[in-house]
Amino acid sequence: MTKKSSLLSKFYMALVFIFLYAPIAVMMLFSFNSTASTYIFSGLSLDWYKEMFSDAAAMQSLRNTIVLAVCTAVCSTILGILAAVGLFNSRNKLYKKSMMTVTNIPMMNPEIVTGIAMMLLFVFAGTLVRKSDVLGFWTLLVAHITFALPYVILNVLPKLKQFDMHVYEAAVDLGCKPVKAFFKVVMPEILSGIITGCVMSFTLSLDDFIISYFTNGPSFQTLPIYIFSMTKKRVKPDMYALSTLMFVVILVLLILMNVAQNRVEKKGKSDVK
Repeated sequence: MTKKSSLLSKFYMALVFIFLYAPIAVMMLFSFNSTASTYIFSGLSLDWYKEMFSDAAAMQSLRNTIVLAVCTAVCSTILGILAAVGLFNSRNKLYKKSMMTVTNIPMMNPEIVTGIAMMLLFVFAGTLVRKSDVLGFWTLLVAHITFALPYVILNVLPKLKQFDMHVYEAAVDLGCKPVKAFFKVVMPEILSGIITGCVMSFTLSLDDFIISYFTNGPSFQTLPIYIFSMTKKRVKPDMYALSTLMFVVILVLLILMNVAQNRVEKKGKSDVK
């Protein structure tokens, strides 16, 4: 590669990153604006952060979103590990391919189709049990697990394929019980995939709007839906402050995830040596 082409590629990458992150930078800047203007920066102030924390409806929506995201991450991770281990141990190739195809459907299917389909399913189930207000936290949790589960499976399964199962078999032959051998031998080797799938489930649940819009009820409102309801009026900069905090939290989670993955991989290489 010549020096000229190298400079062009760097310039192109710089333009891409500016295009991606300039809107976020502008939002973060105006979250510290001293006035309510969304296009004139008048000075630095923390007033909008104070107002954000004093907004009871926004804080309740934020708590609902975090609780839902944590529950989604935990349930998706547990079910994803079990599903990945089951698929890995399956000897039927046709069954394996069929299950992988089914796993990919929630990822490839348009979110609006998934949201409407799940809403109809929940309402139909509600009519069977003669319950009208069926939509709420539990329907949201099931919907979020449905679209987050494939990401856990697809992160854990490659780690299982990389693992030498002879080590697990040796542990069992030496008297270790299968479940204990799994947690002691297999789990450390696939931990990086589990962490990645867990964090992805959390972040996907945290910012989901379309599926949540169709499967939530009046008793449980998430933050994206609350922000959407505010777009009918004028969005104040306190929402910029809240979005800034969410961005920073997700950024910290991604950094911690990368650090944890690097440590796990280094530990695995040192153990092999």
